[in-house]
Amino acid sequence: MRSVFSFIFTVVIIAQLVCVYRARHSGKPIGRYVAALNSAIIPPLLGNLIIIGSHQKILSLIGSYIYFLGVDLVVLTLTRFTVEYCKTRNNSMSTPRLVYIPLAVDVIQFMLNPFTGHAFDLKAVDYEGAVYWKLEPYIGQTYHRLVAYSIVVGVVVIFLKTASGMPKIYRERYTALSYVVIFVGLWQGLYLMSDSPIDRSMLGYGALGILIYFFSLHYRPYRLLDRMLSRIVSGMNESLFIFDPAGKCIWANDAGLELTGVDEDNVEKAVPALMELFRNPGSENDTGCVQRIVGNGDDAHYYTLEENKALDEKRKSLGTYLRISDVTEEQNRMKREMYAATHDPMTGLYTREYLFTCISERLENDTDTEYLIMYVDVKNFNVVNDIFGVEFGDQAMKHIASWIQNNLSRRCIYGRLIGAAFGVCMPREEWKPEYIEEILTNFMIHNYKAEYHILINVGVCEAEHGENNISLLFDRALLALTVTSDDIRGHIAFYDAAIREKLLMEQKLSSQLGEAIENMQVCPYLQPIADENGKIVGAEALARWEHPELGFLPPCSFIPAFERNGLIAEVDQHMWRSACSILSRWKKAGSDLFISVNISPKDFYYIDVYEKITSFVNEFGIEPEKLRIEITESFMINDAEKRMAMLEKFRESGFIVEMDDFGSGYSSLNMLKDMPVDVLKIDMKFLDRDKTSEKAKIIVHNVISLTKDLGIVALTEGVETRAQFSTLSDMGCMLFQGYYFSKPMPVKEFEKFAGIAD
Repeated sequence: MRSVFSFIFTVVIIAQLVCVYRARHSGKPIGRYVAALNSAIIPPLLGNLIIIGSHQKILSLIGSYIYFLGVDLVVLTLTRFTVEYCKTRNNSMSTPRLVYIPLAVDVIQFMLNPFTGHAFDLKAVDYEGAVYWKLEPYIGQTYHRLVAYSIVVGVVVIFLKTASGMPKIYRERYTALSYVVIFVGLWQGLYLMSDSPIDRSMLGYGALGILIYFFSLHYRPYRLLDRMLSRIVSGMNESLFIFDPAGKCIWANDAGLELTGVDEDNVEKAVPALMELFRNPGSENDTGCVQRIVGNGDDAHYYTLEENKALDEKRKSLGTYLRISDVTEEQNRMKREMYAATHDPMTGLYTREYLFTCISERLENDTDTEYLIMYVDVKNFNVVNDIFGVEFGDQAMKHIASWIQNNLSRRCIYGRLIGAAFGVCMPREEWKPEYIEEILTNFMIHNYKAEYHILINVGVCEAEHGENNISLLFDRALLALTVTSDDIRGHIAFYDAAIREKLLMEQKLSSQLGEAIENMQVCPYLQPIADENGKIVGAEALARWEHPELGFLPPCSFIPAFERNGLIAEVDQHMWRSACSILSRWKKAGSDLFISVNISPKDFYYIDVYEKITSFVNEFGIEPEKLRIEITESFMINDAEKRMAMLEKFRESGFIVEMDDFGSGYSSLNMLKDMPVDVLKIDMKFLDRDKTSEKAKIIVHNVISLTKDLGIVALTEGVETRAQFSTLSDMGCMLFQGYYFSKPMPVKEFEKFAGIAD
């Protein structure tokens, strides 16, 4: 008997050592707690092995101490393992400190037992013909048992409480361990009540260690997992069908039954139903995945069918399973996203980027057809928004887009470029300029509030096959509008060789501007300004270019181009500085004349106009009122409030502000009332528009009278005859400018003309 149990205990100890080794190398967080518990079970087993195999009391006592202290260690590590094992997302337990205190006391009292004898003693007994040393428990042993069983009961409570809060599929891993702990405790209790000197319950300790190792690191509830997976698959939104190797349907989930319209008892009928619904539902490619569309139009449904084979461990076929996903909502969402990415939200036309892509593909694929590129531009659309409001402006944009859609064929490609501009690619054979001209001439936008004639111009250029830069084609069409805007008699302008040459010339002049300014090839010409007595009181500085190759260049040959590309700011700064330099020289010569300089609205986009002009005035030490600031009506079209504040700032600094070309653009009395100007320049062209000379005189006379009442000086430009000068003088005009006095002339000639001493 002694040798049998010694062998069994030895085997159990070896089993615990294997569990310790594998738990430590499992790589799982719980592994170290399992290894600690299995290690703690070894001392009680070893102690009992010594007790059983010993014939001497001293060895049995040593075995007993190892056994009792080992039980304390088992209880402690079991508690720590239980706390870690039962942790959940909503339950973060920790080992209670009260466990350590009674266990520490128990260890101390066992260490004192050799001196006090209060815990236990051993007595020799004869058992089955052999002498064993049996435990004689005292009060210390009672305390030991009370502490150990109390803690074990706590462990069982933790297991059961955790199990009660778990779904059934996970409950087994907690209840199983609690039952084993209870079983081991009861088994040891039976041993304590028996007369046997051999503690067979130690085998329960070994079993507990092995089961804890198994449940913690290897256990999977396959039966419950199968049940749960079956429920999950049955409740899936995707349709799932399982077929045997012969192709017979043997199972389908609820979604599959609903899709095919068969019931669970007739699941084999799913195959013909699938064939009717999807034709061939099997895979047509190596991926095992196919797309199918059922229905058409708005009623179309989109499905993804994925077929896979099921193989056993020997790679033999167990059958196949088919997964069918209804991706209609996803497809519709992708269509909506694609539409939003390729269509303008306001007009429903293509976006600029998508328009360019479509045109590029068309030109690349259709090389037999000649195409035209059209830049459709709504002129002064910001005025429409300002006058009638943004809502009316949006309606106008939609109306224009609708007209494009309804009047162009399906062979045309069109979209919204930017703002109030649209782009069109049209086959040349469909181009009807007379028809389009007639439509644009009478293009009206109206609603219940207002009716407005929209001015639309169209720039056209030929689309060259092989030209991948679609943006360049539209730039050319736009340039046909901007370069020839003053020459368009109708609404259509073509980009041709003449425009190309003009653009090349503008590019050449733009590249030479810096050197021309440095060498004073671009220089001021001065046109005299006279008072009512004909006396020269000042001049307007006008830019002229004395080109070394092209000769004298009038402003119309370079100023418009520089207005478009922003170089006008360089020209204007040069003119301002030159004017200040001239005024400084005149000041030293004792002249009291002034010079008016022009400010382009584009200057404000590139430089700080006020800072630049004041810095030039300070640099040359002249009075601000001698350098008059001349602006045009277009200066006020954008951001009028900010521009007025800028003019007021100039006036407060001592500058005189002039408004040029009154009557040539969008002049209004309301603008005149609000604008902070000192001089109003009346364009004689304003009078030319009225064929009745008497009406013209009345208008001019009243404008001049109005300026007097407003405290503004009237200056008429474009005066060409003595009669005009006399008539305007009689009306009360105070300043005059025009060819009657002189054309613009170089500075030296002007100084001789005005009698300014060198």
